[in-house]
Amino acid sequence: MQDVVNALVLGSIYVLISVGLTLVYGILKILHIAHAGIYTLGAFLGLMFYHMTGSFWVSLLLSIFLTGIAGIGVYRYFYRKVLGESRIVPLVISIGLFIVMQDLYRLVWGPYRQPFAVNFGINDIRINGVVITQHQIVILIITAVSLILVYLVMNHTKLGLAMRACAEDMAIAGTLGVDVERTISMAFFLGSALAALAGILVGVYENNVYPTMGEVPSYKSFVVIVLGGFGSLYGAVLAGFILAFAETLLVAWKGFVLPRDAIAFLVMIAVLMIKPEGLFRRATR
Repeated sequence: MQDVVNALVLGSIYVLISVGLTLVYGILKILHIAHAGIYTLGAFLGLMFYHMTGSFWVSLLLSIFLTGIAGIGVYRYFYRKVLGESRIVPLVISIGLFIVMQDLYRLVWGPYRQPFAVNFGINDIRINGVVITQHQIVILIITAVSLILVYLVMNHTKLGLAMRACAEDMAIAGTLGVDVERTISMAFFLGSALAALAGILVGVYENNVYPTMGEVPSYKSFVVIVLGGFGSLYGAVLAGFILAFAETLLVAWKGFVLPRDAIAFLVMIAVLMIKPEGLFRRATR
C-alpha cells in the first residue's frame, strides 16, 4: 500500500506535466520539448517568490501566472512564425530553446541544487503502517483540484469549446468565428501554468530545485502522451498513472534490474505493440 501511495503521487506529477503538453499538441500538433524548460522556470520562480514572501500559496499563484505568460511568449515569439513549416522546424526550435533555457537558469540562479523546504503545518497520515506525508497530501489534493478545473474549462466553457474546435480543424474553427490566436495563446497559458505547478510541487517534494531538473520530465511527458494517444487529455491522465504504477511497482518488486527511467520506454513499447494508436485516439478529449 505504501508503494501505491508513492505511485499515486508520482503519477500526479506526470499527469500535471503531460496534460499541459497535451493541450499544446492537441491544437498545434507540435512536440513542445521546451515545455520541460517551462516546468523548471515555474519551480525557480516559486522558490524565488517563496523566499520573498514567505508564503507558499502566494508564491504558487505568482509563479503559475508568470509562467503562463512566459508560455504565451514562447508561442508568439518562437512558434507562431513557423507553424506553416514542416513539423520538424518547430521541433528543432523547441529543443534548442530548451537547451538555452537550461543555460539561462544556470546564469541567473546558479548551477547548484537549491533547497525548497516548505512546512504546510498539517500532520502526516498513518494507517496500518502506511504513511502519507504532508507533502504527498498536498500534491494529491492540488492535482485532483487541477484536473477538475481543467475538465470544467474544457467541457463547460467557451474557451474549452474553442480549444476542442481548433484541435479538430483550426481553419474551419477560424471561419466559424473562433479567435484562433487567442485560443492558442490560452492553451499555452494553461499548459504552462500546469507545468509550473508540477515544477513547484516536485521542488517542494524533493526539497531541491536545479537548472537541469526538466531533463527527465522532457522525455517522461513524451512517453505519457504517446501512451495516452497524441492529443488526448483523458489518455494523458490514464497513461501518467499507468507509467507511475509500472515504475514504482516494478522497482519495488524486482529491484533495480534496469535503470528506473528505462521502465518508461519498456512500458511504451509494450502498450504500442498492443495498441499502436495509444489508449485514446481523439484529440483534446
